[in-house]
Amino acid sequence: MEAVVREWDASIDHAFAQGEEWALAEAYRLLAPLIHTLALRALCEHGAADDVTQEVFIRAWKSRTSYRPETARLPAWLVGITRNKIYDALSARAHRRDLEQAALHLVPVPADAAGKPTAEALADRLTLEDELDRLGDPQARIMRLAFYEDLTHDQISSRLNLPLGTVKSHIRRSLARLRSRLEAEHGAL
Repeated sequence: MEAVVREWDASIDHAFAQGEEWALAEAYRLLAPLIHTLALRALCEHGAADDVTQEVFIRAWKSRTSYRPETARLPAWLVGITRNKIYDALSARAHRRDLEQAALHLVPVPADAAGKPTAEALADRLTLEDELDRLGDPQARIMRLAFYEDLTHDQISSRLNLPLGTVKSHIRRSLARLRSRLEAEHGAL
């Protein structure tokens, strides 16, 4: 980075802040390798590093009006954005891993001969989990109790301290929403 900063032309900073597209192209040409390297070191995956690099420049360009060249050089500002994007990518990766682990442990998933969950079964479970998350509470909580713990309407009502009619209404509406979303996204069931 030192070599890039030493050779950095401060006019690029001001042109970038003013929305000059040539400054974005020049910043990308000079700094994309550095940003990609930082992302690759942190994420250990070329595809993820490519995504972070692209996201950094998109974010920087969209936020260029908040960039102050008199406060920081563009390379330093972009490295700060890079750190945030790397953190976001690591957080998303951890969240996906947690979801996969939770999905595997909620209800047994069909397994192959080696005892590992089948890819199709895991994909179905993750799709269902995503759709349940989209329902929000208390609907998602009610549906998880019905799907994963196999509780009756009465048991759900007691556990959540909700009226029985409310539980039944939430289940009926939630099933309809799930069905229509899954049909729309994945073809007819």
